[in-house]
Amino acid sequence: MMKAYLVGGAVRDTLLKLPVRERDWIVIGETPEAMIARGYIEVGKDFPVFLHPDTKDEYALARIERKTTHGYKGFAVHATPDVSMEEDLMRRDLTINAMALMENGEIFDPYGGQEDLKNRIFRHISPAFCEDPVRVLRIARFCARYQHLGFSIAPETQQLMQEMVTQGEIDHLVAERVWAETVKALSEQTPAAYFQTLRDCGALARIFPELDNLFGVPQPASYHPEIDTGVHTLMVLEQAVLLSDKTTVRFAALVHDLGKALTPVDKWPSHYEHETLGINALKELCQRLRVPNHYQKLALQVMQYHTHCHRALELRPGTLCEKLTSLGAFKANNQLDDFLLACEADARGRLGLEGRPYPQAEYILAAQKAGKLIDSSAVANKNLQGKEIGLAIQQLRSQEISKIKKQFTQNL
Repeated sequence: MMKAYLVGGAVRDTLLKLPVRERDWIVIGETPEAMIARGYIEVGKDFPVFLHPDTKDEYALARIERKTTHGYKGFAVHATPDVSMEEDLMRRDLTINAMALMENGEIFDPYGGQEDLKNRIFRHISPAFCEDPVRVLRIARFCARYQHLGFSIAPETQQLMQEMVTQGEIDHLVAERVWAETVKALSEQTPAAYFQTLRDCGALARIFPELDNLFGVPQPASYHPEIDTGVHTLMVLEQAVLLSDKTTVRFAALVHDLGKALTPVDKWPSHYEHETLGINALKELCQRLRVPNHYQKLALQVMQYHTHCHRALELRPGTLCEKLTSLGAFKANNQLDDFLLACEADARGRLGLEGRPYPQAEYILAAQKAGKLIDSSAVANKNLQGKEIGLAIQQLRSQEISKIKKQFTQNL
């Protein structure tokens, strides 16, 4: 009779009375051949993991691991029928993730996970924690998921994380894994906690130096009562969470001000042309972490045009029309709604201004709508060619936007 026990996150979230996102099982006393004979589908490349033929839940053979080299793949795996549940649970990262549900309904908890869960503590199980740099990212992601419940990192675990950074273990993280954990964190309730946790242990400077460089950079107090650009950046991310559940919007909000770390120090707190100064930094970050193109596209738009968006009511109709054209706002597959959400998050991500109205979004959407409804047949009847056609269309759109602006300002 195969012995399989529910382990890890499913047990943790059940005890926290939270929805269980996925179910992982540990199998004791079996071989890969026996699992395959039972109809399970082998999917693990580095260690024996199988999918249940019906539920598709993951079933992993109990195993122990030994560190052989740097990085999260630098382990020798020992998975044989004689490996005990306690040995398997010991290789896990945190005490709250090292519990199993037994057949009689009791919790097998050899490392005090229930007590740490009760006290809202993230605590490592053994010194082996420092052998896998991904665990730093995972703890940061758990902070993003559970911060609203009052969780904090145990001091000794915080110290270990800092040592992993100091000793260079964190530098062996691969781009794909960093981005995968980051996207998950961006989807959580408090993603700003992910980046703050990485900064607290020194990992942000290694993984996201472009973001880390923003901390300590001053901004004009009249526009930014919070002063610090890094603080502002995390506040913008918090506002983006309130406005959208899209990780693309949240990422764009996070990186929109990278250029402020690159403006001349002797000009601070002014950040003239930071919208263009940050472009190369954003491209380098996205290339280094292999960020998907659709994330980069929206982030680039928000970086380049967020100040134009804030000043939309001050722009001439022709200038606004040009910016909307640059944003692709008149095309069928445009991202204007997401662009505006990220810009609104920027406007509200300031100390004491979190609830400020943002009429610019309504005005820009009205301008977009007016520009899309022009009668282009009038242009076609003028026998224009090449660039003349585009200029004529722009003129028609600008005229319509001018009418919208007049109506809008009268109603303010």
